[in-house]
Amino acid sequence: MAVWNPWHGCKKISPGCLNCYVYRRDEQFGKDSSVVDKTANFSLPLCKNRAGEYKLKNTGETVYTCMTSDFFLPEADEWRKEAWRIIRLRRELHFAIVTKRIQRFLISLPDDWGNGYDNVTIVCTCENQEQADARLPAFLRLPIRNREIIMEPMLEEIHIEKYLATGKIQTVICGGESGENARLCRYDWILAVRKQCVQYQTAFHFKQTGAKFQKGDRLYRIGRQWQEAQARKAGIDYMP
Repeated sequence: MAVWNPWHGCKKISPGCLNCYVYRRDEQFGKDSSVVDKTANFSLPLCKNRAGEYKLKNTGETVYTCMTSDFFLPEADEWRKEAWRIIRLRRELHFAIVTKRIQRFLISLPDDWGNGYDNVTIVCTCENQEQADARLPAFLRLPIRNREIIMEPMLEEIHIEKYLATGKIQTVICGGESGENARLCRYDWILAVRKQCVQYQTAFHFKQTGAKFQKGDRLYRIGRQWQEAQARKAGIDYMP
């Protein structure tokens, strides 16, 4: 997986942030995750080697962007202008931007954005029904060409039928929570969202079980290294 983190650090804003993996990892090194700073990799997509070739090559992989922060943080409003310029210059790469702050999407948006860049997918998170109903209406109104939803960590059964019915969502991704203090994820919740996606002919991906996973009456404790593999093993991904 290709990753570009132009800045690091974030502020917790909703229940899904409680056990944030960035905070867990930073704590091991004595870092304050709430401090937002540009990284040494800010210009990574434009960096070249001695042969004049881009270091971040077009291998067909999606470039997951700002995975240790949120692209739409207020602290990054000025930096984001340059980040958008970099994304525009590397049109042969496809960038995925995951956010809990979709309501701030229009701030620092490029003048030439129009209905969206072909090489950008915006992924809106919704960990529970409250956040789905708060974020998705705005998500669907915004000028975005490629839209996905991610429910991770999934904290309850979530219904998004009325949002899928618009035909504007390309993919829905579900997954449980990792870490020692992970909250429960139920397989029934995953299957309920899959059923909604099938009904509205929307692609569905079960990304990971999480560390605490319940299927039927049985509760499983699953190590981090097995969570994605176990999700794949379920064989429930759907592509219309």
